[in-house]
Amino acid sequence: MAIQGRIVITATIDDAEHFTPEQREQIIASYPAHEREARTKGIPVLGSGRVFPVTEETIKADPFPIPDWWPQLGGMDFGWDHPFAAVKLAWDRDSDVVYVTNIYRQREATPLIHAAALKPWGKELVWAWPHDGLQHDKGSGKPLAQQYREQGLQMHFEHAKHPVNADGSDGGYGLEAGISMMLERMQQGRLKVFANLGEWFEEFRMYHRKDGLIVKERDDLMSATRIALMMLRIAKGKAQAPNMDRYAKKRGKDEDSWMTA
Repeated sequence: MAIQGRIVITATIDDAEHFTPEQREQIIASYPAHEREARTKGIPVLGSGRVFPVTEETIKADPFPIPDWWPQLGGMDFGWDHPFAAVKLAWDRDSDVVYVTNIYRQREATPLIHAAALKPWGKELVWAWPHDGLQHDKGSGKPLAQQYREQGLQMHFEHAKHPVNADGSDGGYGLEAGISMMLERMQQGRLKVFANLGEWFEEFRMYHRKDGLIVKERDDLMSATRIALMMLRIAKGKAQAPNMDRYAKKRGKDEDSWMTA
């Protein structure tokens, strides 16, 4: 990475070839889990600490075909000077594990361009969006969310909110509540990210706090993920889940018929 005429080069423990593989494993194991990436991969710790103090290995998942009956959902974060970002989630309801399967990030492009890139993710995909989607564009005078709706994306009828509270009050759209939800899922193994989504992990590594507050820079995919998770309850599957009990009963009936024939 070049910074004002300087070059920053990171080195990992794997570059220390004077250590044997066994010695490297011993060194890595000697560090606390939340420090291993900084100490062994050269990933910097910024500000007063990372927002998500978990290792990449705990949330990475090898890509796999998503069953049609798993509910899926899109989430987006609007942007111009900072990138517009979008993610696609797939939800394994049986184990309550959510997978980030697709990402998109692009700076200084119009809703027409973004929508064209996102339509191949599925015309039936419902999209969660943040409250600033209600702001009117200076050029067209239309709310941002409406512009994407007119481009053919199935934008949810209202901006993303947390589920209604137990007392019936509005769940709101607080940032820290969303971050806590994401971190809890990561720590419990209920939020996974496809390992080939390099830009997502770049943001994940650099997402940090300063003086206790989240630094809102280079966080576009993190925000899109949070917005989508807030609205996981509206995710929809492409097909009905197979009724395994029905198939089992039918198979048993056929076998009985064959035996009595």
